[in-house]
Amino acid sequence: MQPTYVLVHGAFANSFSFAPLQAELGLLGHRSVAVDLPGHGFGATYTRAYQAPQDPEALAAAPGAIKGVTLADNAAHLTGILERAKRNGPVILVAHSRGGITATAAANARPDLIDRLVYVAAWCPVALDVGAYYAEPEMADVDAASLGLAAAGNPAELGLLRVNFRTADPAALAALKAAFLADGTDEEFLTFLNTFQPDENLDVGGSADRAQASTWGTVPRTYLRLADDASMPLALQDRLIREGDALTPDNPYDVRTLPGSHLKWLVDPAPAARVLGALASLTAPSAD
Repeated sequence: MQPTYVLVHGAFANSFSFAPLQAELGLLGHRSVAVDLPGHGFGATYTRAYQAPQDPEALAAAPGAIKGVTLADNAAHLTGILERAKRNGPVILVAHSRGGITATAAANARPDLIDRLVYVAAWCPVALDVGAYYAEPEMADVDAASLGLAAAGNPAELGLLRVNFRTADPAALAALKAAFLADGTDEEFLTFLNTFQPDENLDVGGSADRAQASTWGTVPRTYLRLADDASMPLALQDRLIREGDALTPDNPYDVRTLPGSHLKWLVDPAPAARVLGALASLTAPSAD
């Protein structure tokens, strides 16, 4: 029985960014579903202050629906989708970037729902909490100012992260492009930027949400490295792989690599679709 690919987006993203990848997977004969985590997709907040002409002061103060959404909420939502997908056979859970935190939490809680877990330049905290990794040497060259240049409002007051992706500030746009799609055209970059939503939740979990050997560690897993990723450096990706392998040495990562930046695999999805499609042969049919 063919597996269902369940796709989990990263920060400020949503299911829309997976549309080209889903088209490629579909043309290869694979079934997929793209998830919108709580407060994302059509559940996101787009205030009138975000429209043109923008009102920066109002944008910085407007409430957002994603306030108060937690990692537990994300994991519960994803688990519900995995339960439905599992009724139709094997499930390959694919997570990108920050979506890896939610995928890890779901695998910690319900490994029985996942036949293969795939991280695409995604977070899988093992030895440290996510925030602590930012102080590690692997993140030393990351330009942390890229989002800050377009930040809107005070996260502590809003209860969420807000970024003005519709900014016209040349410095902010240049920093964002360098961080996420340096190998794309300006047109591709601006198109992708307009699929982002302005708000993201604050909760990235803690020590209890790190990968757990007894549950997460039982799931076969693949790490798809993005070799030219500036926001999730290859050195950090490799560290997460090493830490995961050390946690469960009898169940190491199957490691694959694609060239390109953090978003290039979604802009030009055919190579990634072929890699993901090949994983179907490694996924055993459900025993149910």
